[in-house]
Amino acid sequence: MSPESVSDKIYNLIQKSFIKTGRAPHYTDISTEMGIPVEDARKALHDLISLGIPGLWLFPDTDYISSFAPFSNIPTQYRITVEGEQKWFGQ
Repeated sequence: MSPESVSDKIYNLIQKSFIKTGRAPHYTDISTEMGIPVEDARKALHDLISLGIPGLWLFPDTDYISSFAPFSNIPTQYRITVEGEQKWFGQ
């Protein structure tokens, strides 16, 4: 699989996780979902973040997704409510 396809798949997986659950997946979740080794998923997540796409970042010195535009994995004052359900935070 080319690096671009891995990044595309992980990007989409993270967006879908936010939409469905209101939170970002951990790289172990990415590993399970994509059927790749855990360390490969961790590295691929870092590779995606290192592309410099605005609004995507990890919490400093960790492997935890902090923000993935337009969502924040850390509670903020920007609450997103859809059809009366509030399970998302915006950047």
